[in-house]
Amino acid sequence: MLSSGLTLIFSMMGVLNFAHASFYMLGAYVAYSLVGVVGFWPALLLAPVIVGMMGAGFERLALRRVHKFGHVPELLITFGLSYVVLELVQLVWGRTAVPFTPPALLEGSALTVVSHAQQGMSLVLGKASPEICAAATNCSTFPATKAFMMLVALLMLLALWLLLTRTRVGLIIQASLTHPEMVEALGHNVPRVLMLVFGSGCALAALAGVIGGITIVTEPNMAAFIGAIIFVAVVVGGIGSLTGAFVGSIVVGLLQTLPLTINGSLATFLTHMGFTVTASTPGYPLLRLTMAEVAPILPYLLMVLILIFRPKGLLGTRED
Repeated sequence: MLSSGLTLIFSMMGVLNFAHASFYMLGAYVAYSLVGVVGFWPALLLAPVIVGMMGAGFERLALRRVHKFGHVPELLITFGLSYVVLELVQLVWGRTAVPFTPPALLEGSALTVVSHAQQGMSLVLGKASPEICAAATNCSTFPATKAFMMLVALLMLLALWLLLTRTRVGLIIQASLTHPEMVEALGHNVPRVLMLVFGSGCALAALAGVIGGITIVTEPNMAAFIGAIIFVAVVVGGIGSLTGAFVGSIVVGLLQTLPLTINGSLATFLTHMGFTVTASTPGYPLLRLTMAEVAPILPYLLMVLILIFRPKGLLGTRED
């Protein structure tokens, strides 16, 4: 969800927004404040709109002024904005996590996987009864908040794809980056279009923040926790490619989770292959590391390989 908003801003404006994760954090905190007034579901809609307006205002008052000087000033001003947002969040909401809990509809489990020794595996919508789990060999639940996150992410991807490829608005947005003079000659306000694009990307980040806030945690470090991995997903998929952002996010997600289930290491693998691995073997401290231990750095290693062998990413198209 975050990488789609970041990709939208870069592909349409050529701006790599370092403060993107900060808008994600703002979405969570703004929604948390609105929940007590209007409830969760209206807050889910209002928070992205409010944060999107903040992003549009930042583009109009600050980012647009440095755009003519190139990419480095753009990176610096968005990098500085991330620090300003962090300090403001800590000033308004404090330095500790806030109790942002999901609504009643999203509490509990979306489905339960029930395993039987002889009958195999079956799915139960919602939470299985204690009697069913008592008779099974294993009961695994899937949280409703994560199911909701998956649904919204897929709907977001579909909506962006339809907007950019099947509507006149999407045509104007794409043409504003590649042929701004022609778009202005046709009577469109290109700066306003780019401002709306930047605000829309920030709104998408805020929407991800609302759902991430109720699913994970809402705290001032939530932007730093997820900020770096967003850029990894975008680089792996291909900077500027919406489909690449989706594929890159899936690949990075799998690299972060699947190795956690593997306790083996390179030393274990070499031993199974017939080699003798002992403490005196060169590189033994690295060979003995399990896949679960190295899982956090695997996405970054993949990014390095992508930058070396395919700099434009898996599905990237931009050459500049």
